[in-house]
Amino acid sequence: MSEVKVSKNHNSTQPSKNKNTALLQRNRDPMRRLKLTLGFLVAILFILPIIWMLFVSVKPNGFSTTNPLDWFMPPFTFDNYTNLLFESLILRWVFNSFIVALITTILTLIITSLAAFAISQMKFRYKKFIFIFFLLGLMIPGEATIIPLYEIVKNLNMIDTYAGLILPMITSSLGVIILKSFFDGVPKEVVESAIIDGCSSFKLFYKIVLPLAKPALAAIAIFTFIGSWNNFLWPYLSILSEQLYTLPVGIPVFNSTYSQAYVLPMTANAIASIPVIIVFLIFKKQIVKGISFTGIKG
Repeated sequence: MSEVKVSKNHNSTQPSKNKNTALLQRNRDPMRRLKLTLGFLVAILFILPIIWMLFVSVKPNGFSTTNPLDWFMPPFTFDNYTNLLFESLILRWVFNSFIVALITTILTLIITSLAAFAISQMKFRYKKFIFIFFLLGLMIPGEATIIPLYEIVKNLNMIDTYAGLILPMITSSLGVIILKSFFDGVPKEVVESAIIDGCSSFKLFYKIVLPLAKPALAAIAIFTFIGSWNNFLWPYLSILSEQLYTLPVGIPVFNSTYSQAYVLPMTANAIASIPVIIVFLIFKKQIVKGISFTGIKG
């Protein structure tokens, strides 16, 4: 009985010891307060334009002032939001951006994961030579491939279509390299035992190797979605009708018609930014993990 009491007391004191060690580690950093202060100031610096944009977006249409503080003072109205949502194509542009980014992300994950699995786990000729091509793809800027891509899409009659927006953007050399390095880390014993048990290459891919690569897939998905959502150059060149504009193309076109005004362009920018802010607040942990994952070797 005494031994049981001693073990219980030992377990009860363990969390307090962990808390004390964590506090000691925090107090050991003499620059902690300075780092927190600088981080707070930098955060304010980045968030201040967003706050200003939101305040300007709820001002009456045509409001103008020479005093910056007046933007943060009444009167406020939400008529700009209702007018733009029902009388402009902004909701259509949001839908286009979301659909294009979603389909691009899904197709990119499928293609890059299959290519990385083939290069990592399958045996065929010129495998290393093909992988070198993917490495060289990182050295070529995307702008250098715009003219060939445009000619191909034009010859396939896909200009001003969803297919023309999505298909040229579904390849990712970086995704193949990240997944290939991740697949290389799968234990050979697991792969060999699965092959001995009669597992085909495709079953080995989606039942064994792919579930182990969830962190890498999440990182690639996050950056592919963000890159597609923010892509401007290719949609600007390949889309002609306003009905198919994405947000990065539609918002500058809309703002150009109100070059001397502040309120309506800021309202349009706020409508375009609010979905992204909401998505970031929901998936911020996954985004941070994805950024940290891409910086870890292996």
